[in-house]
Amino acid sequence: MRLGIDLGGTKIEIVALDDDGTVLVRERVPTPAGDYAGTIRAICGLATGVEARLGRSGTVGIATPGALSTKADVLKNSNSTVLNGKPLKRDLEAALGRPVRMENDANCLALSEAVDGAAAGERVVFGVILGTGVGGGLVIDQKVVTGRNRIAGEWGHNPLPWPRDDERPGRACYCGKSGCIETFLSGAGLSSDYHARTGQKLAAHDIAEAAARGDAVASAARAAYQDRLARGLASVINIVDPDAVVLGGGLSNIDALYDGLLAQVARYAFSDLLETRTVRAQHGDSSGVRGAAWLWPVQKSG
Repeated sequence: MRLGIDLGGTKIEIVALDDDGTVLVRERVPTPAGDYAGTIRAICGLATGVEARLGRSGTVGIATPGALSTKADVLKNSNSTVLNGKPLKRDLEAALGRPVRMENDANCLALSEAVDGAAAGERVVFGVILGTGVGGGLVIDQKVVTGRNRIAGEWGHNPLPWPRDDERPGRACYCGKSGCIETFLSGAGLSSDYHARTGQKLAAHDIAEAAARGDAVASAARAAYQDRLARGLASVINIVDPDAVVLGGGLSNIDALYDGLLAQVARYAFSDLLETRTVRAQHGDSSGVRGAAWLWPVQKSG
């Protein structure tokens, strides 16, 4: 049995998977806001509680915002700022009394979809989170590729490719630079584009709904979003050339986003024929927690 835990800003979710991927138990609790010690206790309480209920112990994988720093083995780049600079992996291993594997949530999404999701059977998979932020993860042969600096897949903090005049120099990003892909493709980025066109503030999902009803301005904002997404994905494909790109996160649920997306990406990719599949995450919001569980692969006998 393997336990996957998704540590989010508002909730902590656990899933227990059997070796064939069957969900045995799923639970969630609120994340103790701004309380690091409370977060450790909540994670341990979920793990030990599930094990007691099932009468079995399991491996533990954690999907986190941010990533482990190579400098001091502490968490970095987390939008749950109470975790930054903390030795989360070490503290959880001490509290649980066993090894813990930990990767950021985008890596876990990519792994989940590569193992038994929308990209099952594909060798090279790039997973994308389009939500509050824009993340990415790279999986090859069902193994997460983290890179020397543990930032592999962080396409959201590259500049928007082939920017148009009205996209320069771009909005300021929390990372300290301007014009990052995240500032265009996050939910806030879509909302900002709509605000620039109308002077009105509207949430990303409301813009998508208005576009679906035929609102011309919302449709234009959605079309611009799709074109920017296509440019961003093409730049990734030009470097990695994955077999499949899997989209997750809240904005991946915009159905119209997929209409003509492959053709848009093909316009920018450096290839005469684009065979990369671009698909929606099969496991949806569960991809992160399932991917955390799959950080411990099934051991094959023989």
